[in-house]
Amino acid sequence: MNPIVSSLLAFSAAALVLTITPGVDTAVVLRSAAGSGRRRGAAAALGVAMGCLAWGLLAAAGLAALLAASARAYDALRLLGAAYLAWLGLRLLLRPGRSFAPRAPRGDEAGAPRGGAAPGLASDWLRGLLTNLLNPKVGVFYVSFLPQFVPHGVWVGGFLFLLACVHVVLSLAWFAVLIAATAPIGRWLSSRRVARALDRCTGLVFLAFGARLAAG
Repeated sequence: MNPIVSSLLAFSAAALVLTITPGVDTAVVLRSAAGSGRRRGAAAALGVAMGCLAWGLLAAAGLAALLAASARAYDALRLLGAAYLAWLGLRLLLRPGRSFAPRAPRGDEAGAPRGGAAPGLASDWLRGLLTNLLNPKVGVFYVSFLPQFVPHGVWVGGFLFLLACVHVVLSLAWFAVLIAATAPIGRWLSSRRVARALDRCTGLVFLAFGARLAAG
């Protein structure tokens, strides 16, 4: 088998296992999809994907390796990311059901004014992007994990970015499955009591991941 094809298949298998392992990215996408609808969930998923692509570019350019080598830079970004997750978690705990923009009734989703829909989609996209960008472990993961699958005789930077793109495609496919899974129970999830409980659980998840990130 061609070494490049073999490397891509091996990486895809390993990345798939890592992709379906629950993490903060999964929590962000599920929170947006369950609480605000599939379009908002898709916006959050695209934000996470853009964050992965950004880290992939940094890894290909060698900047992520510099971050891995500089303890001070790594710690600064790590603490900033932990603070951001803690802020999201506290908002969900203290203001359940109101922290993020409320979901419009299903009958109004298609006919909602464009001016009201865009800010909500943008906020979910930005939340997904920042959650990923402010986590230096993603960059360190790319630098330490991806090179194992780079075959000899290829442009290392370009192949690293290709592997990052494969990871993004797998992540988007997995997020699509998660978002679709919320559709059958969308009416139940729109209950105010359920929404508050979901927000509190998600807030605890964000705080837990923030504490884990802060601890290094």
